[in-house]
Amino acid sequence: MVESYSKNANHNMRRPVVKEEIVEFLRQRQKQVTGSLKELENFARKENIPIIPHETVAYFRFLMETIQPKNILEIGTAIGFSALLMAQHAPNAKIKTIDRNPEMISFAKENFAKFDSRKQITLLEGDAVDILSTLTGTYDFVFMDSAKSKYIVFLPEILKHLEVGGVVVLDDVFQGGDIAKDIMEVRRGQRTIYRGLQRLFEATLDNPGLTASLIPLGDGILMLRKNQAEVELPDID
Repeated sequence: MVESYSKNANHNMRRPVVKEEIVEFLRQRQKQVTGSLKELENFARKENIPIIPHETVAYFRFLMETIQPKNILEIGTAIGFSALLMAQHAPNAKIKTIDRNPEMISFAKENFAKFDSRKQITLLEGDAVDILSTLTGTYDFVFMDSAKSKYIVFLPEILKHLEVGGVVVLDDVFQGGDIAKDIMEVRRGQRTIYRGLQRLFEATLDNPGLTASLIPLGDGILMLRKNQAEVELPDID
């Protein structure tokens, strides 16, 4: 059994905010993954490991083939499913992915050794706060799927390394609909996440240096495009 997500899982991400029949339609009617990705998808479902749902998979497939990014940064590797998905549909990209969970790192290493046939993916082990400050070079696509309360903490450093015109995708920002509630209606254990995401929205949705879009796929996606070399994020208490 995979221990990391067997306890204390954030069940908000399992509550779609779109009508259930539409979610089912999106998941059943769009092209399914095959081969190694199907194997990993089945494993994740069996072991209750959170990976991007199929409606987000289909969207990423479209994004990768349209944008064709060259340098991708991912925060939150888990078992490596999304990194391998991006590698498959952006075959010329180099991908760096960060994770600090020893159990997930072990699975990811095994999966990259088996399935990363073009050797596109580099796994960086450790806390993203520490690793981001050591990165060199720039990226044209960033995917964040880690601790939701830390998105606003990671974002300033990410924007420093993001090319003008580059895109950041932040996953699970709706928290099963809780994000639209008053904080007093949110379970006490989820309020740190709620506050962090509200700070993120305050800093980005009306920021003149960014183009932002909220998309109701999975548990919600925030997409950001960097429009100028220097993007100022306000101090949000």
